[in-house]
Amino acid sequence: MLIDFQNFNLEKLAPKTKFEHDVLDFIKLWFFDEKYVFVKTSGSTGTPKIIQVEKEKMRSSAKMTCDFLNLKDGNSALLCLPVDYISGKMMLVRAIERNLKIFVENSSLKPLENFSEKIDFCAMTPLQVENSLDKIHLIKKLIIGGAKVSEQLKFKISQIPNLKSEIYETYGMSETLSHIALKQIAPESEEFFTVFEGIKISLDERNCLNIFAPMLNSEVLQTNDIVELENENQFKFIGRADFIINSGGLKISPEVLEKLVKKEISNELIFVGIKDEILGEKLVLAIEGEKDEQILDKIKTISSPTKNQEPKEVVFLKEFPRSETGKILRLKTKKIIENND
Repeated sequence: MLIDFQNFNLEKLAPKTKFEHDVLDFIKLWFFDEKYVFVKTSGSTGTPKIIQVEKEKMRSSAKMTCDFLNLKDGNSALLCLPVDYISGKMMLVRAIERNLKIFVENSSLKPLENFSEKIDFCAMTPLQVENSLDKIHLIKKLIIGGAKVSEQLKFKISQIPNLKSEIYETYGMSETLSHIALKQIAPESEEFFTVFEGIKISLDERNCLNIFAPMLNSEVLQTNDIVELENENQFKFIGRADFIINSGGLKISPEVLEKLVKKEISNELIFVGIKDEILGEKLVLAIEGEKDEQILDKIKTISSPTKNQEPKEVVFLKEFPRSETGKILRLKTKKIIENND
């Protein structure tokens, strides 16, 4: 289904799938007089919940993204994210506010499988991108969100010959109405996220990011994300404070080690801290998939920052527990490993 917001006529649209019906239901709701819409959070760091969001703030978010990417009236876009969540809703709001022509595809893990149009803009999850690398060249500007973009995926993107697409990793959460900063992956690989105009960032005593974006949220948002500030508009993500592993008195950020290991191993993986009588928490590397001796041999060749940051144990899990949006649920994974021990 193609929706042209330059020449929008709801009565002429004939939805054929549940996803298309859901899309049209949201569009109808958007044009009602109510000032608010309800959004489901992902539940990746806690219990999923429903939050109430002002339409005006969603419009502000849409304008920020469209301005940053220089999207113009009449540009084309592809919607392949579920509209239950802020990611899919915001794709539609951007299309409405910037008068885009938006193709509506089912929110599958292979959104470009039966798609052949060249488009100006799209948003995907990392797993959707992983399954669409052969057609990514069709997208002029692509943003990737919903989960962290792995080093392996970045490498695969860099190996696509003659790729001219602009590809960005996003930083944000439901409370920031999708994202407040972008970092380019291709054609250039940037180290720091750049926040949108009008957003102010700072650090608390833990070096965790504070976000002041009154056009998106009336409150100052205190995150648990440890970052490094480059300047007042740019930051580097280090890891989550609530994921920190305290092993033998050493505070270890698992995301730093995961980034290192993922340069060598393509399997999904995470580091967790498991209770230990001597260390307090022992560092355990959990790898998704069947036990593989070649992977174990490869891990032995990877140089950790210090000996204390080498995994004390490596476990394989057939499948990690994930949220509805595909994020690994670390606490559930940790409990599975503890129960198996």
